[in-house]
Amino acid sequence: MSAADLARLQFAATTSVHWLFVILTMGLVPLVAFMHTRAAFTRDPATRAVRERMTRFWGQLYVINYAVGIVTGLVMEFQFGLSWSGLSKYAGNVFGAPLALETLVAFFAESTFLGMWIFGWGRLHRGVHVALIWLVALTAYASAFWIMVANGFLQHPVGHEVRSGVAYLTDFGALLTNDNALVALGHVALAALTTGGVFVAGVSTWHFAKGTRETALFRSSLRLGVWVAMLSSFFVVVVGNLQVPVIERTQPMKAAVLEGSGVAEEQARLVAQYGPGDYVPWQGWVKGSMDLMSGLGNLVSTITFVAVFLLLKDLLVRKRWLCYLMTAIIPLPFIASVGGWVVREIGRQPWLVYGELTVDDALSHVGRGSLAVSCTVFVAVFAALAAVNWTLITRFARRGPDGAQLGAADPADDELPEAGGSGETLPVPAF
Repeated sequence: MSAADLARLQFAATTSVHWLFVILTMGLVPLVAFMHTRAAFTRDPATRAVRERMTRFWGQLYVINYAVGIVTGLVMEFQFGLSWSGLSKYAGNVFGAPLALETLVAFFAESTFLGMWIFGWGRLHRGVHVALIWLVALTAYASAFWIMVANGFLQHPVGHEVRSGVAYLTDFGALLTNDNALVALGHVALAALTTGGVFVAGVSTWHFAKGTRETALFRSSLRLGVWVAMLSSFFVVVVGNLQVPVIERTQPMKAAVLEGSGVAEEQARLVAQYGPGDYVPWQGWVKGSMDLMSGLGNLVSTITFVAVFLLLKDLLVRKRWLCYLMTAIIPLPFIASVGGWVVREIGRQPWLVYGELTVDDALSHVGRGSLAVSCTVFVAVFAALAAVNWTLITRFARRGPDGAQLGAADPADDELPEAGGSGETLPVPAF
């Protein structure tokens, strides 16, 4: 493999693994926030206790995924300077701004709010505590916005001018309103909600298949997960189709590959515009990934649509094979979303900044041997982190609410002062 191929393989592998963390984080946090809101403002003590346990159970799974995922995000940033210094040199003045803002949002604001939420059980007024998890959800999607703004510039560079071979930002508003970023953001957000809904529904049905005693908790979780997955999986297809005219206008070669016609004509046009070169991306990867994403997306949408009616008839919790089916589809949204990123990223090749900077020109002057070592180390580290993450999630998901430590009472703090003006002695978190 060439140095460019190694650098591309490394970034593709690490980005795909990191995305598996991100999509579950974005998909789970609004559901946890909704659960916590219901729990905090429920008057009936028995119902409130069930909903609090539900919040802590799903919140703990979310926190595990977030904590390990943040490590992959930090490590991944090093690749820009290591392998793609040409991108920083050419577009750092434009590309760096949204990345810096994303870092401030994700690694500072979001982490701060999440930490306050984790350690706020029993210490904060319930309204403040609920507001914190909603702020976590807001900053998670704000982080996704800035990432899509940065990626949108790579897909369709706007709001800048090139002087002496370097891009300079001239119109920040154009960068923020790039339709190649905004429409894709809607698609990503809905895909994340689909993933979170399927995850919640699948784990809940697994517990029903095993004969759980937490029927009220998992029935409520299942209902929320199925409805969220059904609605979001329908609209993710709708918003995905809205990207078609954007791609046809900004990346006609990608559109030609996806449609399966006009590739030769588009190659000739690009040669005339940019000079000799191969401007056709890997057609098998692009078309195959598109078919995979569409097929799995439609399958998940169909299953969750049927699941809504089965849930209304109470069949989804009484038929063990249906429970296992819902659990088995948990990986499908993850696979479909990775397929979508393959279409988006490989489909614009050979460009790193579409129409302005090629992958080969952006590659750092690093030897093939160094890149081979870097690729091996990065992929191994990310694979290990993914294995740790899913091992922990699986272990705590199987334990159920009894194994949740988030917000659990600390026996050493029995004599706490009353909190929140509720007249109750609230527990201190041990998580």
